[in-house]
Amino acid sequence: MKTSDFYYYLPEELIAQTPLQRRDESRLMHLDKVSGKVEHKHFYELPDLLHEGDCLVLNDSRVIPARLIGRRETGGAVEVVLLRDMGEGVWECLTRPGRKTRPGTKLIFGSGELTATVKDSCEGGNKLLRFDFEGIFLEILERLGKMPLPPYIKAELEDKERYQTVYSKESGSAAAPTAGLHFTDELLEKIGKKGVKICYITLHVGLGTFRPVKAEEIENHEMHAEYCIIPDETAKIVTETKRSGGRVVAVGTTSCRTLESFAADDGTLLPASGWTDIFIYPGYKFKCMDALVTNFHLPESTLIMLVSAFAGRENVLKAYAVAVEERYRFFSFGDAMFID
Repeated sequence: MKTSDFYYYLPEELIAQTPLQRRDESRLMHLDKVSGKVEHKHFYELPDLLHEGDCLVLNDSRVIPARLIGRRETGGAVEVVLLRDMGEGVWECLTRPGRKTRPGTKLIFGSGELTATVKDSCEGGNKLLRFDFEGIFLEILERLGKMPLPPYIKAELEDKERYQTVYSKESGSAAAPTAGLHFTDELLEKIGKKGVKICYITLHVGLGTFRPVKAEEIENHEMHAEYCIIPDETAKIVTETKRSGGRVVAVGTTSCRTLESFAADDGTLLPASGWTDIFIYPGYKFKCMDALVTNFHLPESTLIMLVSAFAGRENVLKAYAVAVEERYRFFSFGDAMFID
């Protein structure tokens, strides 16, 4: 298939720049993946679409304020985005301007409480930086760092917590698992009372999630790798759900990719951890996921390809055309879909 097969027209004014005041008041499009039928709801109505015996799988990764603004020791501003923790104080980073951050360059952030030295260049233009500091790195980041918002969001985020899910716990993501941004504690409680089991995986989202597909044929696209974890309790709940005939409902493409990376052919799970670079596009046979909660994704992105693999490309593109016509809000701070 061609990348252009996943293009759709989106007016720029439909790209949500700020979150709604209340998380669960976003709109929710219900798409039947068999018939292609579309219904319009609000996210607080999600419990009506779930059944007793289902399980809801959430990604509890927490976004770190990974964008640092500093200066080179020799002068000149620099911007650094932390991408991947390589261990022992070394991170793979995106640096701007890249040509001014050659190996050996020293960088200073804040009043000097955090410094870094460029150790090496990576394939693709990223850099390996070794950070030096006293204290706890994440606490320093909370003081000095900014949220690495997607490139299509131009507005400043007033409250950092609005780019976190209410259940975020495990720090490590460079971008939010945005399907989960619609949940409130009250909504999760209501879902639990309906007899739906709630469990968590961790997938640390990388900025590669925004990387455009440049290959003309989608099969030639090289997928980025991300680290994920399936805890014992989650493996147990998902396996019991599959065996008892309930539905496994993944919240977000990150939860979907984690489940599909480690599930057995019958959809059951064992506890696991590791890197995944799974690329799901039409033709893929799902092993574990039975329903999906997801936001509206960029044209020609790997994410709309994943959704098309689950619901059918024609169904998805028709649903997106309806969403544009009905003035839904798109992307990270936008509205959501429930597909079953």
